[in-house]
Amino acid sequence: MGIPRQHDTPRAIRALSEFFRLEAAGGIVLIGAAVLAMLCANSPLAAGYAAVWRMPAAIHIGDLAIAKPLLAWVNDGLMAIFFLLVALEIKREAISGHLARRDQRLLPLVCACAGVALPALLFLAINRGDASALRGWAVPTATDIAFALAVLALLGDRVPVGMKLLLSTIAVVDDLIAILIIAVFYAHGMSFVALGAAATTLGLMFVLNRRGVTALTPYLLLGTVLWICVLKSGVHATLAGVATGLMIPHVDRNNDIDDEIEHSALETLEHALHPWVAYAILPLFAFANAGLDLRDMGVRDLTSVLTLGIALALVVGKPLGIVGAALGLRAAGLARLPDGMDGRSLLGLGLLCGIGFTMSLFIGSLAFNNGARYDEAVLGVLSASLVSALLGYAWLRTGPALR
Repeated sequence: MGIPRQHDTPRAIRALSEFFRLEAAGGIVLIGAAVLAMLCANSPLAAGYAAVWRMPAAIHIGDLAIAKPLLAWVNDGLMAIFFLLVALEIKREAISGHLARRDQRLLPLVCACAGVALPALLFLAINRGDASALRGWAVPTATDIAFALAVLALLGDRVPVGMKLLLSTIAVVDDLIAILIIAVFYAHGMSFVALGAAATTLGLMFVLNRRGVTALTPYLLLGTVLWICVLKSGVHATLAGVATGLMIPHVDRNNDIDDEIEHSALETLEHALHPWVAYAILPLFAFANAGLDLRDMGVRDLTSVLTLGIALALVVGKPLGIVGAALGLRAAGLARLPDGMDGRSLLGLGLLCGIGFTMSLFIGSLAFNNGARYDEAVLGVLSASLVSALLGYAWLRTGPALR
C-alpha cells in the first residue's frame, strides 16, 4: 500500500480525495457534537437534555405502529443508515478500490485483526472475574475513522496520502469486524418468524441484483421492509443496513462499459448518503450518546476497572496490535509500509487508531443498555479517544514531516 500510483485510476483518486475531505470535515463536526453533549449534560440543561432522549416517538406504516424512545430511534434507525454507508464503502473497496488485490488487502487486514484482538484480550485480562463488565469486551475494538482523519487533517501536508489510506482501510476493516461481532454476540430474544421474513426479503434483493436491476428504489423499499423484520427478530436492526448495502449493485466487470466511466447504483447512493451521515447522523448520534454527567463522579468512578480496561485497551492495546502486526509483516517480507512512512510514523498512526468513539459507544450501548455500567464505558471511551488523539497528534507533529 502506498500513495496512489499509475494503476490507481483517476476515478479512484477522485473518490479517495472526496472521501478524505468529507470524513475529516465530518470528524470536526462530530467532535463539536460530543463537546456540546458534555456541556448540556453538565449544566442546568441536564434534566431537559436527558428528558428529550427518553421521549416516546412512533411511526405508522399501514397498520403497523413502531414506538420507541427518541434515543432508540437514533441508535436503531438513523444508525442503520450509517451501517448502510459502511457496507457500501466496504463493497466498493473490495470490488474496485484499495481492497481489490491481495497485495493491497494483506497489510490493513492483518493490522485491523491484530488491532481488534489485542485490545479485546487486554480488556478481558483486566476485567476477568467481573461477568457484568465482560459484556463490554468488544467496546475497545473499533477505530473511529472520521475522528482520526479529522486529527490527521490538522497536520496538513505533513501526512502523506498513503498514511491516510492505510488508516482509513484499517478502520473500514475494523467496522466490518465490529458488524460481525454485533451480529454474533449482541443478538437477544430471537424470533425465527421475523428472521424468516428477513431472509425472504434479502433473497428478493439478491434476485434483483442477479437480474441486473440497477434502480435504487426497489432496493431501498425492500431495505425498509428488511429493517422492520430485523428490528422484530432480536438481531440488532442496524444490521439490516449492512445487508441492504451489500445487495446494492456496483460496476459490472463483465459488461462492455469501461469501469472508469460506468456510474453504479452503489456509487450514486454512497455519494448521496455520505454528506448526510458525516454532517448529520453521526453528530446527532454523538450528541445523543456522549452526554455523560460528570458532576457526581469521583475518583472511584474515574478509576473503575471497566473504565480503565476500556481506556487501556484503546490507548495501549490498539497501537501495540497494529504496529506489531505491521512490523511483523514487514520483517517477514510479506508487506511494506506506504511510501513516506517509517516506524515512527507507524506508531503515530497506531495511536490515532485508539480513537474509538462512534462504534465503541454504539457497542457499549448494546452491551450495557445505557445503565450505570454504560456510563463507565462512555467515560473509558471518551477519555481514551481524547488521550489517543492528543498523543497521536503530538507524536506526528513533533517529528519530521512525512514524505
